[in-house]
Amino acid sequence: MLKSMTGYGRAEQAVKDKIFLIEIRSLNGKQFEVTLKMPQLLKPYEFEIRNMLSANLVRGSIECMITLKQNGAARPVTINTDLVRAYYQPLADLSKELGLDTSAILGTLVKLPEVVTPSTDVLSEEEWTVFQQVLFSAMENINYHRLEEGKVLEEDLLLRINNISELQDKVKNLEPLRKQKIRDNMNKLLEEHAGKDNFDTNRMEQELIYYIEKIDISEEQVRLANHCQYFRDILAEKDDAKGKKLSFVLQEIGREINTTGAKAYDSTIQKLVVLMKDELEKAKEQVLNVL
Repeated sequence: MLKSMTGYGRAEQAVKDKIFLIEIRSLNGKQFEVTLKMPQLLKPYEFEIRNMLSANLVRGSIECMITLKQNGAARPVTINTDLVRAYYQPLADLSKELGLDTSAILGTLVKLPEVVTPSTDVLSEEEWTVFQQVLFSAMENINYHRLEEGKVLEEDLLLRINNISELQDKVKNLEPLRKQKIRDNMNKLLEEHAGKDNFDTNRMEQELIYYIEKIDISEEQVRLANHCQYFRDILAEKDDAKGKKLSFVLQEIGREINTTGAKAYDSTIQKLVVLMKDELEKAKEQVLNVL
């Protein structure tokens, strides 16, 4: 089944005095790119978190936001007393010089950078285990969302490929008439300009055969049919990530369609080629969203 690159997943769970809330958003992208926003407490686990996201989400532009809430518990802090002393004397001297009240200096000091910092805290083994469960739940939710969107993508892609195959069948039916039309037009031109009895018909027949072989599109039609079937086969595969493979096949389909148009020399076939190109472009747009 096809899986989209776009999706949203959310999971939340409490453990002891902490509540983990994880939200994951995914958009289409050529590779796996992740923007990870998380509290300082989880920084030591950043490498493991990124690996879990990569293994489960595979591809796309990922934004993962991790929020940690405390269940009403006061978080201990540390005051850097050495830094306070270093700040205090210059501020006290400046206050005296300017004739200012020094009683408010302490309130100013605690607002300065790195004077008051949260105490160093680490996750317990139990908390880390619960966090991983929350992360997997969020990834399961986003993958479910991706599958639901993938169903719509798959239906549309099958429609585009089937439309191309139907147009190709019309081209096949026109091919014998096209060759005969080319032959008749060349004979008519020669008779009008050179006279019916003034050219070698055998030589003319040889030249016609050579020319018609040069503009023959039967090989392109065979390859086009094979590529369309291969595209359907890939859609039926169980692999999650097949967007790149589908994109490569669409390039090959486009190559055969373009060659058919270049060699057709027939207005009706050219119109069918234009319609096939339109279906192909719609398929290419949709494949950009496939995982």
